[in-house]
Amino acid sequence: MTEAFDAVDIIRTKRDREVLSTDQINWVIDAYTRGVVAEEQMSALAMAIFLNGMNQDEISTWTQAMINSGETMDFSSLSKPTTDKHSTGGVGDKITLPLAPLVASYGVAVPQLSGRGLGHTGGTLDKLEAIPGWRANLTNDEILRQLDTVGAVICAAGSGLAPADKKLYALRDITSTVEAIPLIASSIMSKKIAEGTDSLILDVKVGSGAFMKDLEQARELARTMVRIGKAAGTHTVALLTDMSVPLGRKIGNALEVEESVEVLAGGGPDDVVELTVALAREMLLATGIDTDPSENLENGKAMDSWKELIRAQHGDPDAELPTSKHTETVVAESDGVISELDALKVGVASWKLGAGRARKEDQVQAGAGITIHAHLGEAVKAGDPILTFHTDDEPRFEKAREALEGGIKISTVAPTRESVLLDRIG
Repeated sequence: MTEAFDAVDIIRTKRDREVLSTDQINWVIDAYTRGVVAEEQMSALAMAIFLNGMNQDEISTWTQAMINSGETMDFSSLSKPTTDKHSTGGVGDKITLPLAPLVASYGVAVPQLSGRGLGHTGGTLDKLEAIPGWRANLTNDEILRQLDTVGAVICAAGSGLAPADKKLYALRDITSTVEAIPLIASSIMSKKIAEGTDSLILDVKVGSGAFMKDLEQARELARTMVRIGKAAGTHTVALLTDMSVPLGRKIGNALEVEESVEVLAGGGPDDVVELTVALAREMLLATGIDTDPSENLENGKAMDSWKELIRAQHGDPDAELPTSKHTETVVAESDGVISELDALKVGVASWKLGAGRARKEDQVQAGAGITIHAHLGEAVKAGDPILTFHTDDEPRFEKAREALEGGIKISTVAPTRESVLLDRIG
């Protein structure tokens, strides 16, 4: 078969800061998926994109080409509108767990295809697998049936969705091109648009525990993704949210399920409730429902929806969750107010305790993680507990203490943090 283009010419075009044509982009993504474009050639192209960027048309075309590399899901047979949420990941970010059943409790279908954790950011599937019996892998038919009956599904994304992204994602990781906004945006949006949802709400995290540390960079990423979504005909809105400190008071798989259930029971930490309700409101508005979603947290409807969701995937929502064998408490060294609780350092400490994985093949400990007793802005006296470490392996405590070094500051002045919500782009 004679190929329409030469990979070297395409690399040279982007190296020389020129614009790639629609045909060039479609060919290079298809040829890379087929193995015609070699890994080293795609590495060179990814670096050229990292250094020289892409315009919005190029990014949208690149995203569509990745969608076209595999199968897409079709929810048009459902009698309900569909809406989905994607978070760029953070520490203690368990929002999918209370959010999906909350939105489903209003008669909306929520197909939440999720992933596993890597490094300091937790994975939704790892969290739910702490529930005895719960299973992550569903067929497309099972997903459709559950959306029709329960209204929400949280499960693993099939390998057939955007296979070009899967290949390119692994390559970006080993070629130091992960941070390229065109590649981040197209990676996220290709999978989400391939899911076939009518509307998509993005939670773009900003701060030390987030992928984007800088607010302006995060805004650029959010704008880029919103434009891609709209160009593909998907109603898309982005919220920028604070990830300079951990979200909520529990970090780790079973611990985050516990906290999610507290939220569904009408309680839970203020920041987790605020973000869950804000995202639910956007998701419902996108389907034409204008209401205050906190009502269904308070009246028990969201909890009923949660129990249905867990049972539908063979889990026992009333079963006891796993706990770790060992705990260790970190105490305040002086009187004052918690003026810093670095999300990245807390996240890495939780990972070192066994809540996360360094490689995809690693096993996670269901009960490992961190409980926060004194959060940002809260007063402590010397000797008061700030954090509790949880793990099955005592030697991990030392690694967690090292990871946390310098991450907690106590001062006499309370920091101000009015809201977890920073901006809205839509």
